[in-house]
Amino acid sequence: MLNPAPTYDALIKQFRWKIPDRFNIAHACCELWQNHDPNRLALSHITRDGKVENWKFSQLSKSSNKLANYFVESGCQEQDRIGVLLPQGPETLISHLATYKAGMIAVPLALLFGADALSYRLADAGVSCIITNHQGYEKLAELQNQLPSLRTIIVTDLPAGIPVPAHVVHYADILKKASDRFQTRMTTPDDPAMMIYTSGTTGPPKGALHGHRVLLGHLPGMQMSHNFLPQAGDRIWTPADWAWAGGLLNVLLPSLMLGVPVLSSATQKFDPEDAFQLMQAHGVVNAFIPPTALKMLRAVPNPATRYDLRLRSLASAGEALGAETYNWAKAALGITANDAYGQTECNLVLGSCAGLDMNRAGAIGRIVPGHNVAILGPDGVVLPPGHQGEIAIHAPDPVMMLSYWKRPDETTAKFKGPQKDWFATGDQAVMDEDGYVSFVGRDDDIITSAGYRIGPTEVEDCLLSHEAVSLAAVIGKPDALRTEIVKAYVIPAPGFAPSTDLAKQIQSYVRERLSAHAFPREIAFRTELPLTTSGKIIRRELRNEAIREAADAEPGPLT
Repeated sequence: MLNPAPTYDALIKQFRWKIPDRFNIAHACCELWQNHDPNRLALSHITRDGKVENWKFSQLSKSSNKLANYFVESGCQEQDRIGVLLPQGPETLISHLATYKAGMIAVPLALLFGADALSYRLADAGVSCIITNHQGYEKLAELQNQLPSLRTIIVTDLPAGIPVPAHVVHYADILKKASDRFQTRMTTPDDPAMMIYTSGTTGPPKGALHGHRVLLGHLPGMQMSHNFLPQAGDRIWTPADWAWAGGLLNVLLPSLMLGVPVLSSATQKFDPEDAFQLMQAHGVVNAFIPPTALKMLRAVPNPATRYDLRLRSLASAGEALGAETYNWAKAALGITANDAYGQTECNLVLGSCAGLDMNRAGAIGRIVPGHNVAILGPDGVVLPPGHQGEIAIHAPDPVMMLSYWKRPDETTAKFKGPQKDWFATGDQAVMDEDGYVSFVGRDDDIITSAGYRIGPTEVEDCLLSHEAVSLAAVIGKPDALRTEIVKAYVIPAPGFAPSTDLAKQIQSYVRERLSAHAFPREIAFRTELPLTTSGKIIRRELRNEAIREAADAEPGPLT
């Protein structure tokens, strides 16, 4: 727990980790509240028809006990991998709680995954049982022959009585037949609890295996980014998929542990107007909105006057928020967005806190209490303030993964420094004299053009400040003369139509405001950009497209 303090220095000074010898995520997030305040509201779920289902901790406890009993009775063993292929909702939460109670390993998966992505993760993890809905079941039915370890598919929304193969089980039948009493296995903090797959920006996706302690490791950063949550009346929502570390560990699980009611929605596609309506209608007090979604909210005119928002805290992470979106939130919503930083492997280690006036436009925050973060040079040595290098976290750290699943060499390769005790993130940044960190870009996103190293974040932020730009992504396109040129993919703002003249205006604007070497020499207008399930722009797809373009193009004149 992070206790409020008057200053950042006092916050750092007073904080100490208290990791017990025995710790289980489900016990902390559900059973303690079931024993202490069973009728306390845990989850409010908005169904597809707009109705609200309220779940108390006592209801979650009984339902997850039933599912945990089924896991054990069906032959699943401790540390078996249990897939969770569901959108936000009570069944998703119950599946996670049941898995942790039974001492098994949850593997969250996004419904947006295609057949290849699903097949790879399920096979790599050796998932033996999976909980999904009809949408996921249709995909899994085609993959069954490719997944010999997958013995059982539990489907949440198939109508009762529909004949199914022997390996398919109705979720409703489990809740009817299984006992609602189960003794949670009191695991150690280092016992595996979940495996979240990286997005695969470099090589194939890897399973980041986390112990039960990962929840404790997230608490300081989560509380800080929500201005010392919990407070009376807090009620939290995120559009982020719970299959992503941001949705699961930045919001869902820590909120429940702290007794803060969570709002969930069956909607899977983010719509800016719908998001504002949801926050107004359901009295959202705390919101975690990834940067890309926040940038999409900018398309909604006059939100502060059109919507009665009750936000006390607004947190954002997953990509750099950028000064432009930070300033927009302050002006348009009347609230300071708390930017934060982390990775699937080691999350929420840098953050901001408007409650401490510890916030700076364009920075992703300062070191969260309990963590030791530095900027490393190529030799693995800590750099002084003002120098660009790689963000690294000192081990051990309770939020750090146990390992990459079945990849010991790649796990070892993540650690740098003379003692091999700095976990290297692959993200480039600069830390200033005050300890604020400014994100530059991932190592593989940095653009090398005519000898300059250009971070896409700075260019994207400048593009967003142009009135004609709604959303932008910047990559390096191969170029025979310059090595790479800066190419921007732009979604025009409402009222602006793509044209050569508009592209030239935007190019001149960035050149004048940023620099002559960093402006986009090519602009491609789009109606949408490729996004991960966590709302990050998939620059890899755009880079591959640009590589194909460069290979097909004949050499042209210098521009």
